[in-house]
Amino acid sequence: MTDTDEETRLLRDYIERCRNWGRWGEDDEIGTLNFVGPEQVRAAAELVRRGEVIPVSLPYDRRGCQDGGFRQNPQLLVKASGSDHLSGAQEQTPWGPARGFGFSDDVVILPTQSGTQWDSLSHIFFEGKMYNGRSADLVTSAGAAHNGIEKTVSRFVMRGVLLDIARWAGVDSLEPGYAISADELERVAASQGVEIRRGDALLVRTGFLGARRGRWGDYAGGPSPGLSLHTAPWLYEREVAAVASDTWGVEVRPNEIDHVQPLHSVALVHMGLALGEIFDLEALSAHCADDGVYEFMFVAAPLPLTGASGSPLSGLVIK
Repeated sequence: MTDTDEETRLLRDYIERCRNWGRWGEDDEIGTLNFVGPEQVRAAAELVRRGEVIPVSLPYDRRGCQDGGFRQNPQLLVKASGSDHLSGAQEQTPWGPARGFGFSDDVVILPTQSGTQWDSLSHIFFEGKMYNGRSADLVTSAGAAHNGIEKTVSRFVMRGVLLDIARWAGVDSLEPGYAISADELERVAASQGVEIRRGDALLVRTGFLGARRGRWGDYAGGPSPGLSLHTAPWLYEREVAAVASDTWGVEVRPNEIDHVQPLHSVALVHMGLALGEIFDLEALSAHCADDGVYEFMFVAAPLPLTGASGSPLSGLVIK
């Protein structure tokens, strides 16, 4: 048996073991976010004790991580400014004479996956299918007829757990190509005194974003640390609702199987696991190390962009 044959067998084995197609009915479009219900939201709210809020999203501006190839950084285009007002250019507004009144207004050009973002379940296809066995041809130039990001908006309020792999390993950042194992996830959780529960969002810190901030290089799409394909059964068995990381693609790169994103193929397409990328976990890491509390309320709803393959978000940790 060749390496390629063995890789194919392994990938298909994980797909069979972790598939959630039909688990919540043939009409389901939110996958593992079904694990988040009123009980999980109430439990998350009970974790708020100090009323402190820590943002975990990058600013959406031209200084982001994209290299301008397949994806571009956000751009803010100002249509009306304070200078317009002061120069007298707004003396006549669309609604009549200004009478001392002025305003600013702008437009944003924002690729849906240009910064901190969630993948939708229509983002990745494997052998012509997306989550719940739906055909890839349901995603057209008009957007996704099913599995769009808008279906998930109400479910991103949950218990979050930071798994600070880099701090546990005693490094500023894991090296590109470093594959995080399920055993390491277990050991980090144990060292932090936190257990993984059904419906959790796992925020996995590699330190890679912090190390590359402002010097992005090939951060977007290049080699990076990340979760191994072999973590898929572990995530499935623990009924995790979402995984977010401080890397461009959550899973390790180069990919463990050539010509495919294997963890995305198993977790996003077949498990229906919510995946979040380019999360800024540096301030959260310092905060958790300071107070020793690695569980918190996590609020990170995507924009309700109908039919979108992903969405920006304003992620907040509340402790």
